[in-house]
Amino acid sequence: MNTEIIDAGRDMSGGYKVDVSHGENVDRVSSEWFSRPDDERYLSLDDLFASVKGRAERSRTRTVASAAIRVEAHRDNPEKLGLVLPGTDEPVAPTHWSFGQLSSLVGAPAAYLRQLPAPLAGINLQYGLTNHRAEQIKTMEVADGRTELRAVTGPDYGRIYDHELVSAVQRIAGNGIGDTRWKVPGVLDWSTGIYNPRVDVTKETTTLYASDRDVFLFLVDDLNPIEAGLLPDGSPDLYFRGFYCWNSEVGAKTLGIASFYLRAVCQNRNLWGVEDFQEITIRHSKYAASRFAHEAAPALSRFAESSPAPFIDGIRAAREMIVARSDEDRQDFLRKRGFSKAETGRIVETVLAEEGRPPESVFDFVQGITAVARSKSQQDARLVMEGKAKALLEKAR
Repeated sequence: MNTEIIDAGRDMSGGYKVDVSHGENVDRVSSEWFSRPDDERYLSLDDLFASVKGRAERSRTRTVASAAIRVEAHRDNPEKLGLVLPGTDEPVAPTHWSFGQLSSLVGAPAAYLRQLPAPLAGINLQYGLTNHRAEQIKTMEVADGRTELRAVTGPDYGRIYDHELVSAVQRIAGNGIGDTRWKVPGVLDWSTGIYNPRVDVTKETTTLYASDRDVFLFLVDDLNPIEAGLLPDGSPDLYFRGFYCWNSEVGAKTLGIASFYLRAVCQNRNLWGVEDFQEITIRHSKYAASRFAHEAAPALSRFAESSPAPFIDGIRAAREMIVARSDEDRQDFLRKRGFSKAETGRIVETVLAEEGRPPESVFDFVQGITAVARSKSQQDARLVMEGKAKALLEKAR
């Protein structure tokens, strides 16, 4: 089976026909795309790396005794409180984020302190620092015209710098805009069902983001679609590989990498027809840097360099594994796997509507389950149903 470009699925413009009625719909990238202002959007991995690397080079971290920190109040805004750290004479200004971290560490409610006059907020914060049980905190300061306190964490916080994640991605994706097979994604034309992998990278289309709190990247291998079976009309069912990853060197979120196969990305960066979703997350604990070096970064490289054959074989096996030939078989198959009578009916009806026949194979049932899951308004209920579909597909391989 050809695992590179499938000419049969292409149109004259260089795009290819996709069917996004199957698989999962993942909105994580879309949420990032909607929320990022222009100054958090980057047009290449080189630009993104230069930004986060430069920020790290202007920063320093140290562990200090909590009781040795002196709070100075200069204004009536508690967010503008200055902190004089040991060994320095000039106060550093906490950011909104680090002020909240510091307040949380010493057991003071940040939202309440922000409402107080600065002198009173300073007294409360100073008391908390003096009586902090852990006795030490780890700070991250950055000099950019003035010195700011970017992060305040416990002494065992295992920092993974944003530029370390970007660098790991660069090793497999170059600049992320076409010098390797990994690139910023194209876009699906809903009017034709054609996915065009060749789209100019602009502030509107990019999927490379960084703020003062985090970094997020999404790249795909959409110039090399693979065929994993046929659609009901006989045309190839085309997928391509994708991954996204994220990190926060200031403690706003974990480090994580998600890899998957998908059928399309739309204009607002929703992922359509997702299959084989795998995720690794690493908390910034004491040994986080070691886990990133020995677990996450190698996993990303393995996915980037791996053959799609196991995925294709798994889809083929699921299509060929017939588990129901009658209505009674279909009912028994789903009810024994924890689906209610109402859910069972909806799954069967969904497959019948989309495929023109009732479900027979494991693949049929998986597609019906994920389609019904997409209609769930509650995220927890949707994730439970998607988990059942994933388990069925894994057992078929």
